[in-house]
Formats: sequence, structure tokens, C-alpha cells
Amino acid sequence: MTDLKRGLSEAVAAAFAAAGLPADLGRVTPSDRPDLADFQCNGALAAAKTARRDPREIAASVTATLAADPRLAAVEIAGLGFINIRVSDKTLSERAQEIAADPRAGARLVDGPRRIMVDYGGPNVAKPMHVGHLRASIIGESIKRIYRFRGDVVVGDAHFGDWGYQMGLLIGAVMDEDAFIKALMDQLNSRARPLTPEEEKQAFSALDERVTLADLDRLYPMAAARGKSEPDYRDRARKLTAELQAKTQGYYLLWRHFARVTRVALERDFHALGIDFDLWKGESDVDDLIAPMVQELDAKGLLVNDQGARIIRVAREGDKRELPPLLVVSSEGSAMYGTTDLATILDRRKSFDPSHILYVVDQRQADHFEIVFRAAYQAGYAREGSLEHIGFGTMNGTDGKPFKTREGGVLKLNDMIEMTRTKARERLREADLGIELDPDSFEDTAQKVAVAALKFADLQNFRGTSYVFDLDRFSSFEGKTGPYLLYQAVRVKSLLRKAEAEGSAPGPITVTETAERDLVLLLDAFDQALVDAYDKKAPNFVAEHAFKLAQAFSKFYAACPILPAEPPVRTSRLGLAQVTLRQLELALDLLGVAAPERM
Repeated sequence: MTDLKRGLSEAVAAAFAAAGLPADLGRVTPSDRPDLADFQCNGALAAAKTARRDPREIAASVTATLAADPRLAAVEIAGLGFINIRVSDKTLSERAQEIAADPRAGARLVDGPRRIMVDYGGPNVAKPMHVGHLRASIIGESIKRIYRFRGDVVVGDAHFGDWGYQMGLLIGAVMDEDAFIKALMDQLNSRARPLTPEEEKQAFSALDERVTLADLDRLYPMAAARGKSEPDYRDRARKLTAELQAKTQGYYLLWRHFARVTRVALERDFHALGIDFDLWKGESDVDDLIAPMVQELDAKGLLVNDQGARIIRVAREGDKRELPPLLVVSSEGSAMYGTTDLATILDRRKSFDPSHILYVVDQRQADHFEIVFRAAYQAGYAREGSLEHIGFGTMNGTDGKPFKTREGGVLKLNDMIEMTRTKARERLREADLGIELDPDSFEDTAQKVAVAALKFADLQNFRGTSYVFDLDRFSSFEGKTGPYLLYQAVRVKSLLRKAEAEGSAPGPITVTETAERDLVLLLDAFDQALVDAYDKKAPNFVAEHAFKLAQAFSKFYAACPILPAEPPVRTSRLGLAQVTLRQLELALDLLGVAAPERM
């Protein structure tokens, strides 16, 4: 199934070739003046420069060839040599029927499916997520869904931050605060045999009662501050980290408890946003790979001694800026953050063998990833160009600065979700929406409206840009917002239910009116929006398509009476409404947004 833009580009390309000109000049795009034409081609102007011919003469030759194309109602020359193309009502009707009959609503699969790993989210043990995690989670989830929908085999990995110096800090802080835990650690560490499953269960039960995520969230900033200012405290944390990484029994069990309580809260927050990972692999999962990997890097001659440390130089001739080397082993003999990232690439190659790995991480980490990627290419752990950092800007408050609480602190993600859910309830009541729903259904609808507000506010922007989050504006049911899209989807669902109750069903689509034409042309553009989002790793193309589709349906609904019309006009317009709903819900799902049944 080919969309109209692609099919017409092939026909115009053939017409240019028939005129003795390069076929690639025949690229067709949606018209800048939809009141004059559906599509346009500007190739005659480009051809005139190289062929030294009058552009209108070239355009006339091309249009003469196209005149016989049965799909077209008109082909005209405008201005200096622009070619304007108008598709016939019959062609649009046939295209609408194709899309209606397609379970994918007109979206093609990729020609050659690939194995893709998407690394996003980036939560850490012992730290509740804050708004800084929001963009990585929302953008990464949408990219994962888009790639999977287009036919790739895709795995999403949260890449849990669960290893390193911060764990030593926390172990020490918890033991300092709770004498019982200190005694338990001493007892377990002194045991010669491992715990039985029942003993382990009892230990975890005791820890559940004494150490919560709230405790860890409270203790970590204090411990981190002391680690910076008190050398003895810092040295103890480093020793505890080494003991942990040697899997000393007590510390290792306490660390596992940290990971357990953190993950429960993280999964709650992620799931509330419609974000679910295939893998929860952490930095600890590659710890056993690091020592042999360092030996391998040394054997390949990639490691260089530098003031007691071991590094990989990644700078290349022609670099516009100087990149520092990758620090693999510190002067103290410790593996570093970049070393873990390099081992993770190796682990992913062995366990999943992806053709591409996409890292959805803050744009400020660009240099770090460039260094790690170059080291991976040198080591032969990945093919050149197969590792890509998908950077993004910041989410700012209405003051234009990174989003903060009124007190100036970092807003926790769970608090933001609840704040948005509260605003969604207010908006529904203000608009007299959901008043007939039972309490559970109302809460479910409010949750969906809140998620739509949060996600669409982010995804309507190109990921590389920063944006201002204005909850009042983004939770509105009017304008370019997620709630507006949900309202339009629910509107179509209500229409189809009412039609069914009256004994009317969707039927074959026949396009005659301007609003119908505009709606079908947008339905036809779904595949191109997906291609652009896929190629550019940018969900905003899908978000923009969803918004334009909702707008086009609203205009169609106002201009073309549906239920009052007589058959076959009524059944045709119901068919158009039905396929619009299906494509809109598909687009919303690719953004990670679900529409309620009623509102």
C-alpha cells in the first residue's frame, strides 16, 4: 500500500525522466497553498538552472505527461514553474477505503527489520525520580513504540543506576542511623556460610520494617555532603563500596534491599505514565565483565598509562574540538562510570546483538557518550555509527528556568504526576465532562487526561529543544494539548455509539466535500509522519500529525452532518469517522497516551 505522496512522486519522477531530466527532481510535497492544490512539485525550477531552459517550458512538458494520469483531477503550472497537483475525488475515496481496510491505518512496515535497543529512563537506586527523568522516560518510550510499530525487534532497558560509590555512602549512612542494622551487617559479614532462602527472607522482612525509600531519599543527600567535606567519611564509603562489589554477604543483602524498595516505587511511577521496560538491567549486571574486558583492551593495545590511570585515547584527526580520553581504570585501581558503559555495550552485544543502540539521555551528556562510543568502536564492541545518543533539552518552568518547586527544590516525579492528576480532575469538572461517570471511571479518565497533558506537552516539541511547562495551558481541553486530542477521540466514540444505537453502521467511503477531502489527505499523511519520526528519532512528527488529524475531524464534523444525513452519505461519513478514530488512537498509542471511552 503506497500513500498518495509517494505514488505521485514516482509518477512525476517518471515524467521528468521522460523529458530527459533527472528523475529525482520529481519529488512531490503537500501544497503550501491547499486552497489551490493538494500537492506540488518545484523540480522544474531546479531543472532550469542545470539544463538552462525556461522553468515553465520544463513544467509544461511534465504536466503534459501527467495529464493522462487517471488519479488526478488537475495539473497546473503556477508562477515561475511550480507544478500544482489536485487529486480526484475518486482517488481520495479509494485511498480512504484502503486505509479503512488496513489494520495499521495506512502505515507501512520497514523494508528490513532490525534489532534495536533503547536505553532510557535512567533511574537510580535509593533516589525517587524527579522531573529530570520525565523527558528521558516519555521520549524513550515513544521512540521504542514507534520503532516497534514499524516492524523492528525492540527492547527497552531502564539501565538502572545501582552500583558504585553512592551505594557505599548509603550503606554507611544506614548503619550509622540504625544500630540494629549495623549489628545485622556485622553478624552476616562474619558468617562463613551463605544464608538459606528462609534466613534471607527473614533478613529482608526485618529490613522492610526499618529502611524505606523515604529513608534512603533523606539519608543520601546528607551522606553525599559529608563525603565531600569529610575525608574519613569518604574513605569509609569507598571501602564499603569495595566490600559491596566483592559481594560481602551483609552489605550485598542490604544493597539488594535498596534495589528492591526503589524498584517498587519506580515501577509505580513509570506505570502511571504508561511506561514499561522490557529490561531492568543495572550497572551491577556488568560488574563481572569489567576485569576481563580491561584485560582484553590491554591485549589489544588500546590502554595507555597516564599518571597512574589507564585510559583510551579517542581523539581523531579533524575533530573540531578536543575530546578527553576515556578513563577506564583510575589511579586508585577502580573502574569508572565510562568503563561500566563500555561493559554494558559488550553485554548487550552478547545478550541481544542489536544492530543499533539508542541512548535517550540529556543533551548535556553528549561528550560523555561520544567518548564511550568511540572507545567501543576501537575495541570492536560495536559497528561504527551503531551507537547513537538521542539528546534532549530541559523542561523549564514559566520563569524560563529548569522546573523547580515553589521552595526552589527539585520536584519529585510522583508529586508532579499527582499535581497533574489533580489539575485534570479540576478541568473535567470545569468543562462538565465525566459528570455521568462512576467514581472509579472518573478517576481512570482523570488519570488518562493527566498523562495526555504531561506527554503531549513534551512530545509536541522536537526533543532537542527546551520548553516551558505550563500546567494550566497544557491541561486545557482547547488548543494544542493532549486533553484536546482525547476529547476529539471520545467525541468520535460517542458518535459511533449513537449511530449504532440508531441502527446505522459505517459503510464504503465516498469523498465529495472539501472537509472530507482535507480529512482523507491527512489520513494519507500518517505513514510519512511515522517515517519522519522514525528516521529522525523524533516523536513530535507523530504528535503533530495527531493534532492536525483531530483538527481536520473537528472541521469535518462541523461542515458535514453525519447522523442527520441520508444513506449512503451517512454510512460513508460514519466510515470516515471510524477510520479517523482508529488512526488517531494508533498515533496516541505511539505517544504513550490512551483515550478513555467516555468523558
